[in-house]
Amino acid sequence: MTDQVTLVEETANAIKLNSGNNKVVLSFNLNREQANDPLALGAVISLKKRILPIALIIELTESMPLDQIKEFSLLLHQYGISLVIDDVGTGSNTFDNIKHLLPYVDKIKFAMQNLRMSGQADKIPDSLKFWVDQAKKFRLDLILEGVEDAKDQLLAKKYGIDIQQGYLYGKPAMV
Repeated sequence: MTDQVTLVEETANAIKLNSGNNKVVLSFNLNREQANDPLALGAVISLKKRILPIALIIELTESMPLDQIKEFSLLLHQYGISLVIDDVGTGSNTFDNIKHLLPYVDKIKFAMQNLRMSGQADKIPDSLKFWVDQAKKFRLDLILEGVEDAKDQLLAKKYGIDIQQGYLYGKPAMV
């Protein structure tokens, strides 16, 4: 966790030097073990204070019990940190596992590449439609991950998804 926080802080400092007045948002993933660690939570809150005015988003890679997500969400929101459930629809983040968490998060992220890698690319449109409907129902932003080409952009446009990430926009690199 310390390495993650250090990397995010170094990235934030590099961006501050080169971003001008653009609004900058950094996000990083936490697994269930990290999210349950009170020291990790303190490190995230401290990081947020050090990187101001850059916004910070925490992406949960695994579902959490309802009582824990309520507490985690409350604490993060007190410090202006957004909370995302990553990779909805795959792994442990199936609808049945996370439906009770949706009122406590700000965004959900749908990863097309997970379905592609598992040989289920044909399920992307229907699955994406389902998650778009859930985002609307719970008034959440939806992030579309795995945008690789113009076809993926058109799919995002079809469903009104404005927040996208993927290699189409560039590979990760230090600024």
